[in-house]
Amino acid sequence: MAFEGLAEKLSNAFKNLKAKGKLSESDVKAAMREVRLALLEADVNYKVAKDFTNKVTERAIGAEVMESLTPGQMVVKIVNEELTALMGGSQARLATPSKPPAIIMLCGLQGAGKTTHAAKLAKMLKGQGHRPLLVAGDVYRPAAIKQLQVVGSQAGVPVFEMGNTDPVKICQEAIRHARDYGNDMVLIDTAGRLQIDEELMDELKRIKDAVEPHEILLVVDAMTGQEAVNVAKTFDNLLNITGVILTKLDGDTRGGAALSVRAVTGKPIKYSGIGEKLDDLEVFHPDRMASRILGMGDVLTLIEEAQLKIDQKAAQKTAQKMIQNKMDLNDLLDQFAQVKKMGPLKSVLSKLPGLDKELKDVDVDDRAMDRMMAIILSMTKEERAKPSIINPSRKRRIAAGSGMKVEDVNRLLRQFEQMQKMMKQLKGMGKRRFGGFPPM
Repeated sequence: MAFEGLAEKLSNAFKNLKAKGKLSESDVKAAMREVRLALLEADVNYKVAKDFTNKVTERAIGAEVMESLTPGQMVVKIVNEELTALMGGSQARLATPSKPPAIIMLCGLQGAGKTTHAAKLAKMLKGQGHRPLLVAGDVYRPAAIKQLQVVGSQAGVPVFEMGNTDPVKICQEAIRHARDYGNDMVLIDTAGRLQIDEELMDELKRIKDAVEPHEILLVVDAMTGQEAVNVAKTFDNLLNITGVILTKLDGDTRGGAALSVRAVTGKPIKYSGIGEKLDDLEVFHPDRMASRILGMGDVLTLIEEAQLKIDQKAAQKTAQKMIQNKMDLNDLLDQFAQVKKMGPLKSVLSKLPGLDKELKDVDVDDRAMDRMMAIILSMTKEERAKPSIINPSRKRRIAAGSGMKVEDVNRLLRQFEQMQKMMKQLKGMGKRRFGGFPPM
């Protein structure tokens, strides 16, 4: 995941500070030298890293910190605040004109993920109640139009295309189409190049002049580090972009682009791509990202994802069954399916405070859940409802049907039995505490 190396180095830098009851100016400066090195190793722009550590040092050697009962924690608090400010301070929202449609132009180099992220953003906007329209403005890359149609279909969003004609004309006609058919968001997927050239920029400027977009979002690959910042600066100088979509933040990226792009261009990161699926797009919250970098987790994002992806009625029904100790293997199967909607398990757990360090060297195998689901799906309805009837011959049949071993079936049944015992104990504790009524 992104920032793992940076988070570890920052944690080591603050470890010595937290152990001291009182801080001296030399303690703070020594820690800030480590922080600056950590930022540079994470591919953060040199000037950005220098300005950041200077600001933190200036605040940290003030009387408020030096005389604090927990000076180490105060320094971490200052670093958290300055990291948040470095990445923009607060969430940057999309422009919403008084008269729809809102026109969003996506641009960037070829291979950054414009087409996929156009569909991701369209799907997110559709989930928020909008009626987006995708526009196939890339008429040069082979199969670009077909790719947009495929991802658009997966997102459940219509795609406007006119084949290999003039991209400016396509965009103008698409906006007329959106007004006629009630689409309140128009997302234009423009052409990219392997490198910035005059021909690419001239076309993008002509589209901008013709349709006057409310947003010009630059899609950049976080894996390219400082190169992503340089690309953002060039596009901003020529097009005056309004924001950035940073892709591949789930990969083995050092995080320098996320920490530098706002400081260098002055333009906010509005979204971050965190996976290959169409649901793997997050609104970029600087304060939450700062918390993740410092190992404080990101519970708010986890809650929002759960609200969007988990069936609330099904969750309440299962919770009620758990309280009453009536949960069976059908309910457990439903729970596995709900958890899988949240994405990779390691990514979900890493958002919980303190768990990021515990998970650093742990290989969280998402396939383990798939194997347990396969075992349950190989059971009959009666076996799922009453696991106690599963005898040795049934276990052999279930193991064969799921491609597992009998030991795997036994392990699942044993874990389920332990869970039921725990639920029974909790129910008993609730009755004793609340005078016979189950706990809320």
